[in-house]
Amino acid sequence: MKKMMPWIITILLAITLIVLAAFLLMDNFLGNDKDDVSAAVNSVETKRLTADQIVELTSEIVDIKTNLAAPEYIVLMNFAFQLDSNTSKVEFDKIKEIKIKPIILKTLADTKPEDLQGANGKDQLSAKLINLINKTLTEGQLTQIEITNFILTTL
Repeated sequence: MKKMMPWIITILLAITLIVLAAFLLMDNFLGNDKDDVSAAVNSVETKRLTADQIVELTSEIVDIKTNLAAPEYIVLMNFAFQLDSNTSKVEFDKIKEIKIKPIILKTLADTKPEDLQGANGKDQLSAKLINLINKTLTEGQLTQIEITNFILTTL
């Protein structure tokens, strides 16, 4: 046993050093994702649109009335959808009653009244709708949704 003790210590020390070196080098090989994400966010330049361009690229859906996930609550909402190009706006206008409005109604039907409280709740609804609606568009993208009218009340 005395002859094996130096070998065991040497093997354990070697394993420890290998694990330590692998741990320290892992950051170099994998990169730091947080820095990459923040660099990507900073490199994005927002395109400033004139008022005429905003009006030209915006489509509206008004008077959406539906129950929320809690059946005793009803919501009345108007939406303004800003698209990235004229061709995407034309496509959006063609399908807004048969594709877009049902997406909004289904999303609101799964939404609880407390999820729509405050600006954060409305922003989360807008982000969810952008993701769902962009999947249905074949040309261009929906870039922004504004809630232009919002009434939440009990029945």
